Amino acid sequence: MIQSVMNRPITRRPETVRFTGRILFLTEDPELIRRQLAGEDLAWTPAMKLRDDISTDEITPAHVCFYFDETLGEFPYTGLKAGDQFPIGRGDVKRGGFVASVSGKRRGKGSSREQAPLAELLAGIRVVIAENLERIYKQNCQNLGILTTTNFDLIEAIRRGEEIPLAAFTEGEDEITRQIVEFGGLFPFNVARLQGRAAIPPITTEPRPMTLAEKIFARHMVVDLQHERIGVPAVRPGDAGFVRADLRFSHEYVTPMAALFFERYVGENERVADPDSILLFRDHLTFLEDVLPPERRPLLELALRLKLKQEEFARKQGIRYHGEVPDRKGSEGICHSIVLERYALPGQVIIGSDSHTPHSGAIGALAFGVGTTDLFNSWITRDVRVRVPESVKIVIRGRKPENVTAKDIVLAILRLEYVRSGKAIGKVIEYAGEAVEALDLDERATLTNMAAEIGGFTGIIAPDQKTVDFLVERRGMSRAEAERWIEGLWSDPDAEYAHVIELDATELRPMVALPGDPGNGIEIARLAHEVKIHIAYGGSCTAGKKADMDMYARVLAEALAEGRRVHPDVRFYIQFGSQDVRQYCAERGYLEIFEGAGAIVIEPSCGACINAGPGATTDREQVAISAQNRNFPGRSGPGQLYLASPLTVAASALAGKIVEWTPGNVSPRERPQPRPSASES
Repeated sequence: MIQSVMNRPITRRPETVRFTGRILFLTEDPELIRRQLAGEDLAWTPAMKLRDDISTDEITPAHVCFYFDETLGEFPYTGLKAGDQFPIGRGDVKRGGFVASVSGKRRGKGSSREQAPLAELLAGIRVVIAENLERIYKQNCQNLGILTTTNFDLIEAIRRGEEIPLAAFTEGEDEITRQIVEFGGLFPFNVARLQGRAAIPPITTEPRPMTLAEKIFARHMVVDLQHERIGVPAVRPGDAGFVRADLRFSHEYVTPMAALFFERYVGENERVADPDSILLFRDHLTFLEDVLPPERRPLLELALRLKLKQEEFARKQGIRYHGEVPDRKGSEGICHSIVLERYALPGQVIIGSDSHTPHSGAIGALAFGVGTTDLFNSWITRDVRVRVPESVKIVIRGRKPENVTAKDIVLAILRLEYVRSGKAIGKVIEYAGEAVEALDLDERATLTNMAAEIGGFTGIIAPDQKTVDFLVERRGMSRAEAERWIEGLWSDPDAEYAHVIELDATELRPMVALPGDPGNGIEIARLAHEVKIHIAYGGSCTAGKKADMDMYARVLAEALAEGRRVHPDVRFYIQFGSQDVRQYCAERGYLEIFEGAGAIVIEPSCGACINAGPGATTDREQVAISAQNRNFPGRSGPGQLYLASPLTVAASALAGKIVEWTPGNVSPRERPQPRPSASES
């Protein structure tokens, strides 16, 4: 137990709250926003067209996340797009005296970055009102002490400075969330919890048929923190508590802020709980200096501060650190790639400081993203709060076409009305069916990784014999040991689901997501016009795995055998997800294929996906096709960004325009011989 928090004084909020300040409506009309920034107060009417789908990338663009102190308060909404404009500049919100911020559906989608709500808080925002809010963003707001609501009737009460019952902001929430709001945030609540002043309601759910995710939740529920009692017989959706995390990880965008919180609120000389189950990664900004324009070079100093702070904290705390490789430019790998390749195990609870933490759901782990405050608190308690979510089952039956990949499946799911309407927000996305079972774990990881784009709590796939093979081949386990890890990890036949979606894999075709949102999916064959490209990018956690490299190599090897290379007007970047993947490519001869075909090979790291490495666009006229997971405005440069599968990205790089790949007629002797992958299932 960390003793420094045991005597810390804490108080609850009063039963009513009053706000003094203005209300900022984030509308689709940039002129309306400018009028508010200039001092005009708008009258709320349901006819006002509010911005939907505001991502955390828009609240705090990637470069803003280099700050991890009070400077963040100058930047909220600086990436917000209204129409085709960005009407909010640095310092505008703070100068405007706004206390509340109002928007439409799916507020806070995308990255789990807590810099977004922290920037709002530091700029004066105390209340967020939206039609619905993404799970991680909402939880981050509550953890920091920002009040959230979907009740638009409160707008006038806030405007008039009326006393509002605090209960208005806890309506419909579980008992734990209610207490977190009442104590003013997660840390004061956890202090109260450690002091015995906050009561965690016991979970009393009787044994029942459960989904795979529910079974893992039940095994990890904390019954008694002081006496290390873990596990309950059963849970059901709505049960709230804390779950013990088997692994906790973060990267340099998040660790410094969490470390600052730890040192400020716990103590500079205190030690984290169970450092052996914590991992830190330097993976996001490795190539930043290669792509920064001259006017943004000062950001390098801020990026260096992030790196040094994380390294210092890792050394001081004795935490395992995956950093840059010493002999060449690049990192050991992207956090999600390494966690799945080396650490994650079936049935574990894994929390990470990134929305794509569900990557490890491919192995049957319950892996989900958390914010900085959740992470920092887990360094004290080793657990994280949850409200057991409902599950949505996506059953993909039949045999998919050879040129359809897991990425195409996700893009098809993202355009479903159930997803686009926000009904999947906060739910566990469980994938099943013959087409899913046919995928190897790398391709399964694409499905679970992009549960983040669906808006889900996490994505998960029941482990099977392919999981056992993975543990034997990549972890060196005996088959008997690997079999033990997957025992009992399946959904009961009569488990309850909020919704079941069924897709016929035979009807799927290669997809592309049009610029602006991953949900803008369309079959490539249905594109209205030819789309010429300037950049093709194959990499990121979603598409830098071994199976992805098999796909790039297959397409390029076929081209080389036919005397074709990357189109002269296209720069095709291939970036490994980890050094393990790089080594795999070296052993298979893929490096020669990539370079021989004219691709530019990049060492492991994040990069283009967050506009911090080669492969991002540099002007608005450029068009890129990428195998990454997101194409929100500005996320990967100012140009037009299309999303597609590794097969489509490679084929388009060769053609100079977006095309779907069709299997060639090249002799097997002329092709690389990859291990069986989803693209060949």
